[in-house]
This record gives sequence, C-alpha cells and structure tokens, in this order.
Amino acid sequence: MSGLLNTLGKDFFNLFYPPDCAACNSLLLKQESHICTSCLYNMPRTNFHLDPDNSMAQLFWGRVKIENAAALYYFEKGNKCRKILHQIKYRGNKELASYLGAIYGSELTRAGKFADIDLLIPVPLHLSREKKRGFNQSEWFARGLACILEKQVCSGVLVRFLGTETQTSKSRTERWDNVKDNFRIRDPGIIENKHVLLVDDVVTTGATLDSCASVLLGKKGVKVSILTLAYA
Repeated sequence: MSGLLNTLGKDFFNLFYPPDCAACNSLLLKQESHICTSCLYNMPRTNFHLDPDNSMAQLFWGRVKIENAAALYYFEKGNKCRKILHQIKYRGNKELASYLGAIYGSELTRAGKFADIDLLIPVPLHLSREKKRGFNQSEWFARGLACILEKQVCSGVLVRFLGTETQTSKSRTERWDNVKDNFRIRDPGIIENKHVLLVDDVVTTGATLDSCASVLLGKKGVKVSILTLAYA
C-alpha cells in the first residue's frame, strides 16, 4: 500500500513539476529516470573495462600496483558528462550518482568484469567539505555500483585527515602535492587480504587515487582496483 501511495505521490508531483534530463534539460518520459534515453545512448563511454591496458590504467603504471582501472565516461570540456558531474557535485543530485553507478554496475556484470572484488571503498572527502556539500558524491556512485555488484560499501575505512584545496585549477605537480600523505586507514582488519575496489567521481592526473591506493596497499594482502564515473 505504501509503495502505491509513493508512486501516486510522485506522479502527482511530476504532473506539476516534470523532471528534466540532467544532461540536456529536455522533459523526461514517464519510463525515464534522471537522463533521457537519447543522452544515455550518446554519452561518451570509454569501454575501458574491456581493455586492461587502457589509458586510465596506464596512469598508474610504474607508480602504484593496480589490478584493474576503468571509468564509465570521458570527461571533456563542453560534453554532457561534464554537465552531469556538475549536477551531482554542485546541484546536490546524489541520486543521479547512484543511478549512474547502477548503470555501470550492470555493464560490468554483463561483461564479467570486476567480479572478484570483495568490497568497495569510496574516496573520502574531508569532514568539513562533506558537511558543507551534504554528501560524498563518490560514496553515492559506489552505492549504485554495489547494489548491482552485490558487494559492501565500506565508507569509514579510508579517511582523509587533512583538508585540501580543490584540485580543479591546479597543475599536475600541484595536484600531487595537494593530496600527498593525506589519507589513513581507520580499521585495517576490514581490508586485510581483500581485493578492494576504490571508487571516485573523476580521475585527471590520478594523484588522489594514487595516494589512496598506496595507503590501502600498505596493509596485509590487499589488492586494489579502481573505478570512476569519468576520465578526464
């Protein structure tokens, strides 16, 4: 009964405030959610999960040992992925992050990839930044992935103990200096002898993910793979 009431309430709300596509702002059809079918079809997919030597994986070669690395979309100036990330990070659309996580999880499952991971760990925000934003976008993306992959999200294991400036306008060297030695493991027993899937929203130079992975790999028997929503 409650499910029916929720559906009726949503339909009534949408009658007066019809939802827009997060990528193109066109009105969504009743069977669509967050992103219209046309945009979903035309989004710039990387298909990195089909190539173990993809360009994202190569970011970490010679720096840190990664089992696999992949991203759902290419992030480029002016493309729809950029707009979607803006909707998530700056418009508070955390449900969109989870929705895209579920989409990617379905693609990975069909391809038989990342099936051997044990748990997911989102890249953490500093507490002050997460409090200001109200959520961690990487955690919500991980939730969508975990729902399809049927794995646990462990959000409190990896912690960021220093606040850092935004990486957006920094050079490659500045990005590395900005996040160096900023992460710690709170409860090592949870990840020991586990294959950890490290999840973030977007990768550019790989500095943040490299720092996180190095900390995780310092614990007994840990293996690390990486997934992001976008690759810049």
